[in-house]
Parts: sequence; structure tokens; C-alpha cells
Amino acid sequence: MFIKVANVILFFRLDIRLGILYFLLCIAFVMTCKPPLYMGPEYIKYFSEKTIDEELNHDTRVTWVVEFYANWAPECQSFASVFVDLSLKYNCTGLRFGKMEAGQYGEVAQRYKVSTFPLAKQLPSLVLFQSGREVMRRPMVDNKCQAVSWTFSKENIIREFNLNELFEASKIKKGRGVKGEDQNPSLPEESSEEPQPEPDTTAESKKDPPLLL
Repeated sequence: MFIKVANVILFFRLDIRLGILYFLLCIAFVMTCKPPLYMGPEYIKYFSEKTIDEELNHDTRVTWVVEFYANWAPECQSFASVFVDLSLKYNCTGLRFGKMEAGQYGEVAQRYKVSTFPLAKQLPSLVLFQSGREVMRRPMVDNKCQAVSWTFSKENIIREFNLNELFEASKIKKGRGVKGEDQNPSLPEESSEEPQPEPDTTAESKKDPPLLL
């Protein structure tokens, strides 16, 4: 980045037209040449404006970690692989990971109080939902709707969102089984047939003894 700024200054000093041309080329390069998107395995649910409310409130036993992001934000692009790693490690029945494209669904982002204005620096935003309600988010937002500086590292997210504790609690809930389910082993059914009387084997034979010649 420093080299590009220095080149712009040099071109402007040499010829203002070359400086403007080089500046426009730099902007076009930044806007069009984005880093490659992650295409590997992941356990992430991608929401739309029609599905996010339904998914968050479908099962109140499920805890959701939702990332609000925009494809044009470099911070979101660099954070994508970190969020994927977290989903691969912690995703389970009671702990799910989701993503919401705030840049595309601006009304949904406003409803969840996530600003897509670049100077607000609220993208990406991680929000923890339990029972369909927001519990916490990072980064936090001050009174001027500006994001409080926070590092989106894997270690910080695990610590701040208590992912280890949430993961263990989700496994305990899963082990308890569904409420009302009969967890006792099935007993053999009793036979409905009436018992038959056994033959008398103790009665002596009444046959005459054989004659001796």
C-alpha cells in the first residue's frame, strides 16, 4: 500500500495526467481483484432476509453465532477463514454458525443494528443468539454508532463468546435425550397364551408284567 501511494505522488510530480491515470488504475485494481474466496468444507448456514428470523427462533435450545459481513469489506474477506475454522471445530446440534450478507440485505442489517457504512467499521460483526435473542456482540458500538476496536482473532472469539463452555453444554443436552422419551430398556412381552398342563410322568404303568415260560 505504501508503494502505491508513493507511486501516485511520483506520477503527479512527473505529470498530473499520469498521476490521475495511475490513481484510477489502483482503484480499479482494488475493486475488481479481490482475494480468492474460501471453497473448502464448512458448517455454516447462509441466511437470507426471509430465513434468518425463522432459523433463529425455530429451536430455542440452539445457540447461534452469526456473522454479519459484506463481500466488499477487506476485513470480512480476511476473517472468512477464521470463521470457517471455528465452525468446523465447534459446530454441533446445540451450537450453530450462520452468516448474513449485510451488504446485500441492508434492511435486515438495520433491524439487527449493524451499520454497513464503511466509516462505522462494524463489519464484520459477530452476534451471539440464545433462545432467539441477542446475548452479546463484537465489536461493541459506542454512543456515536462507531465500533469499538477489537481484534477478530480465533483466540479472542473463543474466549469472549465462551465457545468451549457452550460446546460442552450442548453435548450434555444432547446426551440427555429428548424430553419424554422412554430411556429404559424394553422388557420382553409376557405370553398371552395359557399354560398347558404337563403330562404326569410319575404315574406307574398299569400294564401286566410279561409271563415267564
